[in-house]
Parts: sequence; structure tokens; C-alpha cells
Amino acid sequence: MKKDLRVILSGGGTGGHIYPAIAIAHEIKMRHPEAKFLFVGAKDRMEMEKVPQAGYEIEGLWISGIQRKLSLKNLAFPFKLLSSLKRSRKIIKAFNPDVVIGTGGFASGPLLKVASSQNIPTLIQEQNSYPGITNRLLSKAVNRICAAYEEVKRFFPVDKTVITGNPVRQDLLEVSSKRAEALEFFKLDAAKKTVLVLGGSLGARRINQLIEKFAEEFEKKEIQLIWQTGKLYFSEYKKYNGKFVQTHEFLNRMDLAYAAADVIISRAGAISVSELCIVGKPVLFIPSPNVAEDHQAKNARSVAEKNAALMLTENELEDKFETEFFGLLNSEEKQKELSRNIKELALPNATSAIVDEVEKLIRE
Repeated sequence: MKKDLRVILSGGGTGGHIYPAIAIAHEIKMRHPEAKFLFVGAKDRMEMEKVPQAGYEIEGLWISGIQRKLSLKNLAFPFKLLSSLKRSRKIIKAFNPDVVIGTGGFASGPLLKVASSQNIPTLIQEQNSYPGITNRLLSKAVNRICAAYEEVKRFFPVDKTVITGNPVRQDLLEVSSKRAEALEFFKLDAAKKTVLVLGGSLGARRINQLIEKFAEEFEKKEIQLIWQTGKLYFSEYKKYNGKFVQTHEFLNRMDLAYAAADVIISRAGAISVSELCIVGKPVLFIPSPNVAEDHQAKNARSVAEKNAALMLTENELEDKFETEFFGLLNSEEKQKELSRNIKELALPNATSAIVDEVEKLIRE
């Protein structure tokens, strides 16, 4: 393996694409301290902020997805695609990578298309049981596909596909030892229960409405709330900040948020589910109904069926949330049971397994 490895990574649009790319970069850097990295994202998307925060350089492409509904924005798509392909060629020529890795999101499409056409080793990492359109289109051209679920073999060439699990941030592997630090960081009372609410990086309207409805109940019961409202909803819900409720647009120290929590309410995106298995806290999943092939519900159900989490669809919240959630919060026995079972589903070595595949690819 050459000493001064050069790696381009692309993933963005949501935290579910960005954080796997950062986790893979960290693992490569740990093995190859001299390696050089460049991230490529979509201009004006959250990766342009989050990647530099993690210590890596990023270049932006003028690209976005096709709107599913009829929209004038779709008229710009061919121009954006041509612009991004041209920019990708320039980036690849200037950086001269040994490998190009995509973790999903709009920008990874043109970048990996250009890299594979130039015979540069390429790898994509698919987080979901139902792949996004970018990765489905790229799967024929790339050299290797690292996936989290056996089901994806229906969509991808079997001979290229390796089941590795999803990369998670390494700082989540030992959250139990960070409890005291977490309570101090969030200024919480160790004697009171803490609930962590996660609706994803942009936010989940239905979850936010639910928490708003029960905000007084939480306060009355002196339950501490770390409430990630998401970027789209923070201005609407920040007024609930108070003695027991903390609203956050985004949580930069997820390791400490997980460490502080006694019980978690969460969407069921693939990376969230993988992280929560490793963290091993009792969880109530409320999957988003607005995703392709209803994959969040499938992710959540696969955990709930093993008695490793609770799951409620958005349609069930009105009738069942109060009983299910407060029942869990009041039962130490049920919390321990869910914790024990969800930990058994964890694949903590996924990042390492993916980087093993990256190294094999470069050697080939």
C-alpha cells in the first residue's frame, strides 16, 4: 500500500450520508496517517458545513435531485448534471485519487460516474435495505458495494456486494463511560430521567408536534428533555426551552446526547438504527412515512420484532403514544430488556470492514 494515499469521498444531503463518509475517512486516516483526503458535496447542503467541522476539505458541485412532483426546478437538472460532471472531471484531475468512495446523496452520482469511467477504483456504501436511485444507477459501474442489509443483493450485482453493516462514529462505541461528562455538558440532574428526541438533521414535523403536545406532561413529571427539533423547525419550537426542556437545532456531541439519555425517541433511518444498536439504550422508533419503499418502517420493524425496541407508526401516535412511552419510562425492567436485546444486533466493526474492502480494492 502506497504511503501517501489520496482519497476522495462523497456523501451528503443528510447526516445519514455525511457521517458514514466521515467515519470511513477517520478509519483510513488512523491506518494511513499520511493519507490526503478531499470530500465532494452538493453546494448549499449541510455537508458544506459538517465536513469542515470534522477537519476535512470539501469542494461543492452545483447539483440537486429531481423533484418527484412536477416542478419548474426540474428544468435546471440537465444543466446542473452537465456542470457537475465537468466539475468532477476537474476535481479528479487536480487531486489524482487512488480511490473514490460514495456514501449516497446527489453529489456522489456525477463524481463516481467520472471516476469509474477513468478506471479509478470506486466503492459505494449503501446504508438502507432499499437503495436510493443514485446508488442503483452507479452499482453497474463501480468496483465494490459495501451494504448493511442482505436484501440489497436484489438490486446490486451479487459478485460486487459485501455485507459489512453501516459505519458509525467511533465515539459512540463507549458512550456508557461518558455518563458523568454528558450530564455536566447538558447541565442535567442525575437523579431525574432524561429523554432524548431525535427527528433527524432537518427535523420531523410529526415528532415535534407530538413532543409539543406532551411538553407540559414532561415538565409536570420533571422529565428532562434533550429535543433535537431539526434545522427546519428550530425557530418554531425554541420557545419551549426551560428548566426541563432543551431545544437544539442540531446536536454536535451525539455521543454525549446518547450517554445522557435514559430513553430515546427516534426516526428509523438506517444510520440512526445502526447507531442505536451500538449505544444500547431503550428506544421508541417513530419511522418516517415519507421515504422510498417505506424503508424506515422496515428498519424499525426488524428491530421491534426481536423485542429490541418499541415502534409506533405516525398513525398510531394519537391512540398509543401515551400508554406505550410512559409505560416504558416507568418500567426499569422493560428498559433493561430492550437495552440488552438491541445491543445484540450491533455491528460495531462495520467501518473497519469497509476500509478493509477499500484497501483490497487499491491493491487489486
